[in-house]
Amino acid sequence: LAGRQTEGFVESIFDLMELDLPVPDHSTVSRRVRKLNIVIPVMPRTEGMHLVADSTGVKVYGEGEWKTRIHGVGKRRTWRKLHLGVNQATGEIVTAVVTTNDVSDDQVFADLLDGVEGEITQVSGDGAYDKHKCYEKASQLGAKTTIPPRKNAVIWQHGNCQGTPHPRDENLRRIRICGRKKWKRESGYHRRSLSETTMFRLKVIFGGKLRRRKFDNQAVELFIQCAILNRMIQTGKPKSYKIEI
Repeated sequence: LAGRQTEGFVESIFDLMELDLPVPDHSTVSRRVRKLNIVIPVMPRTEGMHLVADSTGVKVYGEGEWKTRIHGVGKRRTWRKLHLGVNQATGEIVTAVVTTNDVSDDQVFADLLDGVEGEITQVSGDGAYDKHKCYEKASQLGAKTTIPPRKNAVIWQHGNCQGTPHPRDENLRRIRICGRKKWKRESGYHRRSLSETTMFRLKVIFGGKLRRRKFDNQAVELFIQCAILNRMIQTGKPKSYKIEI
């Protein structure tokens, strides 16, 4: 909700509960929201995780889609990028980073992985993460890397080199043998689409547009949305366990 809407919403709740409590005005909330430390709730797990990484743009201000299609993009149209790490088994957002729209995906890949608690067994991402530093970070964590090499890719570390084969080179060799489509099925790359599903949910539920004007406040707003979405996922999932018959 926007600031004034939030203020009125809280006032109505207090009235229904017959509580005589003061409600801070929307400007006070706007100034203090950047100091909030948002912890994204995640269900506990006992085994390694397959993390899928991706990013999406969230509009800050600018023209609507109709005006853009008819008259083109204006000068004041701008976005924030929300980089997400999603647990492919549960669909939860386990890590998130907010940047300006001029920051590439590979630049925050290490920050995404550092924000994950527990073991990561596999990391999947699109071609934007096909960079040396992304493979190095995943290797440091002992995670299998499932990132499609670009179509004109060449081997980074040839077979006559000493040391273990580079994971990107192994993926590229397999693609040359069986084709890109089969490699994606074998490696579990298609599970990466779950991150796009998560981003779609986020935009449909919360509108895909930020209401705050300062960057720190915008980041907190997006983290709150991620936390709420995780709560929705956790509430809707049944608790299942094995029983003896």
